[in-house]
Amino acid sequence: MKRFATVTVIGKDKTGVVARITSFLFAQGANIEALEEQVTRGQFSMTLQASWSPRKLDETAVRDGLVRLGRELEMEVTIRFTEPHRTQRMGIMVTREPHCLEAILRAWRARQLPRAEPVVVIGNRPDLEPIARAHQLPFVHIPWEDRNQAETRALQVLDQYECDFIVLARFMKILSPNFVWRYKNKIINIHPSLLPSFPGPQAYRQAYERGVKIVGVSAHFVTMHLDEGPIIAQSAFPVKSGMTLQQIIAKGREHEAKTLLRAIKIFLTKRLDVYWGVVKEV
Repeated sequence: MKRFATVTVIGKDKTGVVARITSFLFAQGANIEALEEQVTRGQFSMTLQASWSPRKLDETAVRDGLVRLGRELEMEVTIRFTEPHRTQRMGIMVTREPHCLEAILRAWRARQLPRAEPVVVIGNRPDLEPIARAHQLPFVHIPWEDRNQAETRALQVLDQYECDFIVLARFMKILSPNFVWRYKNKIINIHPSLLPSFPGPQAYRQAYERGVKIVGVSAHFVTMHLDEGPIIAQSAFPVKSGMTLQQIIAKGREHEAKTLLRAIKIFLTKRLDVYWGVVKEV
């Protein structure tokens, strides 16, 4: 069976980075499955997916070689080997709304997520720690006053718990490109609108004030652009005559929990690739 890995390269832009990384991987018997790179304000970011036949892979040599290349290039080079049939380790990030976190943990306890194991809950507020502790999960409170410091700490925690993917269960902070590139197409968010309509934190209020007749939610991969990531799953409900904003919000939260859970199941049971911003099952 093939072995797969994701290589992430981040640092100050310079010439020859792509050639150095790909040449090394070719020499190590890798097949390059996909590669995406970009430069933003002098910051180079690349995500590369590679595969090996079992007899061609020397995991230690690949890891050591990439560490050496990172030092030579003065860039951060990381590799995560993935095993599609292994239980995936899930990190969950939250703020204060409990409904999505509770739905995920109930489904996990009911064995409805057989290929996922939540391993840590990270909160920018301490409100939901009792829920995590009730499920015997570690909870790490990371204040978010300074985003750079907070993201550095969050990445350390995610690495410590060897998280394969991240779920934003109504996490109400914007993640920087620096964070997102490290888990490209591995961060699932739930947004309270039928994207691309009504991005931002007040989606239900915007829909209510515009008098829309259908309100929905969207589970999507997180990208560098706020609430514009590739959509995995959506759900909608009709706005009945006379419904108040609070009634719409309450109904929307029911759909948020169900749709986020459905997106996680799709992510775990299908091989998803993103082509030109659209999620495809392959």
